Amino acid sequence: MSDKKAGGLTHFVVDEKLDRMVMDACRNKDAEALKSIDPKLLNSGTSEIRNWIVVAGACEHLDTDWQDYIPCYRSAAGTGCGMGFAVWQ
Repeated sequence: MSDKKAGGLTHFVVDEKLDRMVMDACRNKDAEALKSIDPKLLNSGTSEIRNWIVVAGACEHLDTDWQDYIPCYRSAAGTGCGMGFAVWQ
């Protein structure tokens, strides 16, 4: 059995530090790190991180087989979307 997740993390302004923390916490099954995220950071498009948290919980019995993160910038001001990809098996 495997589960795949692809989707955005931070939107509008890319926050690579937050995105990478979420991806690392998902890979390492670090529920405490995911619970420590300030809900004020999860607004507008960035609220999609909540989907990653749900999938991480649903897949906690699986190991991350593959994961990648690509910060997609569309302007010099840092606007864009952090994109995450993962496969659990």
